[in-house]
Amino acid sequence: MAWYHQWASFAKRLAHVVAKPMKRDSGRSGMMVHPYRGYGSQREIFVMGRVFRQAALGRAIPRRGMLRDTADVARRIFRRGLADAKVEVRVGDNELCMTTDRDGYFDAHIPISTSLPVDVSWHRADILVHAKGHPPVRTSVEVYVPPPEADLLVISDIDDTVMFTGVAEKLKMLYRLFVRKPHRRTAFPGVASLYQALYRGHTDKAERPILYVSRGPWAIYEMLETFFQLNRIPVGPILFLREWGISWRKPWPRRAEAHKRDLIDRMLALYDDMPCILIGDSGQHDPEVYTEVVKAYPDRIKAIYIRRVDSDPQRESAIQRLRDELAHTECELVLAADSILMAEHAHAKGDISARGLQAVQRDVEAHRNEPA
Repeated sequence: MAWYHQWASFAKRLAHVVAKPMKRDSGRSGMMVHPYRGYGSQREIFVMGRVFRQAALGRAIPRRGMLRDTADVARRIFRRGLADAKVEVRVGDNELCMTTDRDGYFDAHIPISTSLPVDVSWHRADILVHAKGHPPVRTSVEVYVPPPEADLLVISDIDDTVMFTGVAEKLKMLYRLFVRKPHRRTAFPGVASLYQALYRGHTDKAERPILYVSRGPWAIYEMLETFFQLNRIPVGPILFLREWGISWRKPWPRRAEAHKRDLIDRMLALYDDMPCILIGDSGQHDPEVYTEVVKAYPDRIKAIYIRRVDSDPQRESAIQRLRDELAHTECELVLAADSILMAEHAHAKGDISARGLQAVQRDVEAHRNEPA
């Protein structure tokens, strides 16, 4: 019966993690607003979020324990996005009014007519939401704007690039995403020091924009932020490709749509004065998507770093063909088994410092010497 207890423990912990975002409302019902960390430039700001309504926690439900978690999971599953809610977003003296879509999401593109301070990188976006039949809700969220001297944009995948998720194995993926505590989830060796080196640049003093994209759902947003902080990975805006839309009738994620390219196009247009490095993994379609990006922006992409997550000869041959397609460009596609090779290439190109390279080498070697 050991397997039964393992799965019972899995279900209990899964329920607790899925229910966790509901704890902050203390069982309240009504309209809720969840904004996501934004990003932008001195020309335009992007702020995303969701407005939804949810049921109250019954008075007979205890404040903690499995019954509370189960009730909160049910509240989360049955909560619904609030369409046509009026959303006012203000950053400094710049403001935009819009309405939520049919799923309750808003994606504000705020033109900057009044300049923002250039001596700070993180700004506050104040959000006010009105909806018929609900009292107004106020909240705020951070927005990242790189300093004027920023010289490089980094766009990175998360899944199987920064951290191992096992996307091809759904149950293992659910376990790693939802059950493991953030500090125990697997970050690839040297990732933190590599991204710190890219963030700080060859002078060790830069503050470069690092934007992350993921195939995951918005539901894991908070856990990923905690994971980044605990693993000393530079925390930047995290963008997801879609809402999974998990429900009782559709318990598995919907098929991913090809939004990654659209997001990259948006970022390259926003930071049109910066060269860019793209980081992904060999397990999905990152090499193909990134190669098409280089073809569309031949003078913008300095390098593509692809983490090798399997040893499939056919997949490696396919990536080699993509590398050959880029031979006439200034961009080199690097297929790397570990973070050291990426760091060595970045240092050779002058994108990270010698100190940054040494930190990556030291961290990877320390991991190799850890007892199994």
